[in-house]
Order: sequence, then structure tokens, then C-alpha cells
Amino acid sequence: MLARVQSYLLQGIDAHPCEVEVDADRLAENKPPVIVGLPDAGVREAHERVRAAMQNSGYSFPLGRVLINLAPADVRKEGPVYDLPIALGLLVSTGVVRGPAPFVQVHGARVPATAQGKPALGPQPPSHDPDAPEGLDYRKFLFGGELALDGRVRPVKGAIALAALAKARGAQGVIVPADNAPEAAVVEGIEVHGVRTLTELVGLLNGHIEPQPTPPPDVLGLLRNAAAPVDFAEVRGQEAVKRAIVIAASGSHNLLMLGPPGSGKTMMAKALPGVLPPLTAEEAIEITRIYSAAGQMPVGVGLVTSRPVRAPHHTASTPSIVGGGIIPRPGEISLAHRGVLFLDELPEFPRDVLEALRQPLEDHVVTIARAHGSVRFPASFMLIAAMNPTPKGDLAPGEVGRRAMENYLSRLSGPLLDRIDIHVEAPAVPWAELSRGLHATSSGPPGTSTAQMREQALRARERQSRRQGATTPNSRLSGKQLDELAPMETPAKEILGQAMSTLGLSARAFDKIRRVSRTLADLDGRDTLTVPDITEAVGFRLLDRKV
Repeated sequence: MLARVQSYLLQGIDAHPCEVEVDADRLAENKPPVIVGLPDAGVREAHERVRAAMQNSGYSFPLGRVLINLAPADVRKEGPVYDLPIALGLLVSTGVVRGPAPFVQVHGARVPATAQGKPALGPQPPSHDPDAPEGLDYRKFLFGGELALDGRVRPVKGAIALAALAKARGAQGVIVPADNAPEAAVVEGIEVHGVRTLTELVGLLNGHIEPQPTPPPDVLGLLRNAAAPVDFAEVRGQEAVKRAIVIAASGSHNLLMLGPPGSGKTMMAKALPGVLPPLTAEEAIEITRIYSAAGQMPVGVGLVTSRPVRAPHHTASTPSIVGGGIIPRPGEISLAHRGVLFLDELPEFPRDVLEALRQPLEDHVVTIARAHGSVRFPASFMLIAAMNPTPKGDLAPGEVGRRAMENYLSRLSGPLLDRIDIHVEAPAVPWAELSRGLHATSSGPPGTSTAQMREQALRARERQSRRQGATTPNSRLSGKQLDELAPMETPAKEILGQAMSTLGLSARAFDKIRRVSRTLADLDGRDTLTVPDITEAVGFRLLDRKV
């Protein structure tokens, strides 16, 4: 008997239809099950997991010839996501799960109908008993899940993408592992049923368990209650760096902090998302889809509610940062989408890793090309980098220290530094600042808090939104847009021209200065760029050198 179950396959962060066809021929010679349709090793092993799960759940694995086809057959399939659909197909083909049959009314009674809609004559299989309880029609649902040998259903990747696919195809809903149900329920307009065991799935489909769809979460409420993990008020000193972070958050500018160890660079990078605007519902769902496809959603958590901060180690490889694999998966830059990618000890990263960041920093997407096609991952992130002045971490006085710093900086290419809008020095924190708060009588104003910084950044972003739309921050303004939206006073033009000649800045740095100046003017509520705006923006080109 042939059974068809609808499932999915992941390409990037999107789910595509995959039909699982199970043909069980009891009259044929008994042979090991065969899975076709470009399965990887994890999929080819599915029949062993399914066999054990069925037998340990009290169901018989069919004898004879079992052929399982994953369509479309020309796209590679990976992972254990097909365990549950394959098991369901076998249970349907052996009659354990009833295939719902159409019924007609005859003299007030429900009677099984033939394919032509007429009452069926003669005895019918027990699965077509009109008095049997009605369960869910498996043909109206999409399935995915991994099976343990004892019949438990384990979570899989891409449940939210599966729910989005079901909605797009007009399906009634999805049946997924219970741990994935909160994630899939984020997609409104479909039913989401979570199952913990194979036996529970059979009971749900045969009507022995009352369906209780997982309710959709209160997305806006979850986002309102999200809090930043670190408050800038906890950072001692570094008011100049905090000012630079406000500017970066206001215009979505990339930032590089240069300073000795222990000056608070890492702490400030982790606190930065608290200065950014709260996630919108669309952004939260987009981030959740990325984390789900990467298999990094915590168990039982349905939604990413705060902007991510990714801090890969400097030994990370290019594929781990950018993304890759035989079947491409998102890398750190995509996991930092709508959030912060923090690269500590920037010069210690391999040169090929840093150069691979150049294109995503400009285009805000990354394309992974393979022989069978290409996949695009979103990569709209703020790059926050930190580095010591020298490999030792300190800066010796005089010519020796200057040469050591220049040699260390030479590990960073000019084009990469050009893509970082703001370079700021994070000096060692003096004892007077560190000791503040040790005594109840400590005097002096408290440090700027996250709430104060966020208020400034939000006001500047509101001005940007009214002027150029919410989707185009100042950091993405083109040269033509800057000519129109960032007019300069004549003295400001003269100052900028002198800086370009003196520092030997590139054309890209010229636009970076204008973008940062545009943000500075927004923070002060001005439409025209003035001399202070240009001067402060030029001061943030700390590491530019003549070539």
C-alpha cells in the first residue's frame, strides 16, 4: 500500500515542500528498507531509528519490501527530520493510522463513500468505521521530527520555516515535536500540534486524543519585556566611548575600539544592544528563523526577543563566520542579523576571515554558492571590533611604541578599515573612576546609563525615519543621497576638504565622514551639517593613514 506524507526540506532559512512516499509491499521478498531521493547518511539511517521506535511503541514494522522516496528526488536531503513522516507513512500503509475516508448521509447515517461519492457496497476495513472517533486528517498537515529508539520525538531544525510553508500552501497546520511547538506557533493562521511520542501522534490522528493546538505567543508582549543584559551605568568611566556608541547606535554605524586590556571594551559591546531600538515583530521572527535553521534555538523557546550579540573567537574559520557547508548553513554574521557582531582582538583573526567580511558589510547579505545552486542569508549587522594597541596589550612610550602599534595595525587592510565608520580610543580607566562606588561617600556624577543613551539614539532615529524611511539608516545612505540629505555649511566643506588632503582619506572614508556627520546633526536636531559635526566625525577616523 502506498502512503504519502507531506514534510519539508531546508534551503538556507526557507522551507520547501518535500513529499515522503512510503510503499510497503507485504507480498514481496523481505528485504531491508530502501530510501531514495538523494538522502545523506543521517536520512539513510532513518529506517533503523523508525524500526526501533515503532517496535518499542508496540507497532509492527511491515515485512516484505519497503521503498521510501523523498520528492523532489533531485534535491539533497539531510538530517533526522524525516523520521516522523516516514514512521507515519508506514503506520498509514499498515492500517494503524486510519486514512480518513469520505462519508455520505444515507437515511440519516454516515456511510463510507466510493471515490465517485456513492455509498460503498460490501464490507469495509475497520479504518472506515463511521462510528469511530474522528481524528486529525494527516493529509492536511505537514510533519517533521526526529525519533528516539523508544518512540520519543526529538526537536528538529526549521520548525518556524515549516509553519510558514504550511501557511503558504494553505494547509490546516503542522505536527512537530512538542519542544518545537512554541516556535512554530509564532506563525499565525495555522494549527500547531506538538507531540512527545509516536504513540501520542497515533492517538491524535485516530481521534483517541483530543487535539489541543499550541496557542500563539504574545509576540509584542515578549518583546516589550525583553531587557538588556548589561547596563552602561555599570561601566566605569569611558564617557567618550559611550558617546561614540550612541552615535553608532543612532545611525547603525560600525565601530572599532582601540585600547589596552581591561578598559571595558567587551563589556560595552555586550551592552550596546540595549541602546538600539527594541525588535519589531517582523525582525524577531526573522532572527528566529535564522536561529531555528542553524539549530540554535533553546528548547521550548519560541521567539528570539532581544538583539543578538555574537562574539566568535579569533581562531574561527571563514565558513564558521560567513556560513557554508555541503548544504549551506548560516554563519556568525547571519546569526548576528539585526544585532551586533563583536570581534575582539581584531588583528588576531586570520586575514582571509577579515577580508570575507568586506562584501557582507556593504551588501548586508551573504551568498553561499555550491555546485547545485546558491543560498542567500541575511547579514544586516553592526560590526563592533576591539583591539589592543600592540600584541602585548600596552603601548611603550616613544618611537618604539609607535612602530609596534603600526606593525600591529598593518594586519588590517585599508579597505576593511574604510568600512568601519567610527574608530575610537578606549583608554585605561583611572583609579578615581574604578574606586567610585566603593564608599558610600563617593562623589561625582554617575556614568551615563543605557536608558539615557537609548533615549538619545531613538530621537535621532526618529528624525532619520521621517527623512529617509525606517529601512535606511544613515550608515546606508549612498553618495547621491548624502548630496541631497546631508547639506553642509561652507565652513564645514572647507574643513572636510582640508582633512581629506591632510590625512589622505579615500573616497569611501569621505562618505563615511558625511554619514557620521549626518548622524551627529540628527542627535542635535539639525538639518544642516556644521563645522562641529565634521570635526567630530573626522576625529573618529583614528586609524586612517596615507597609502
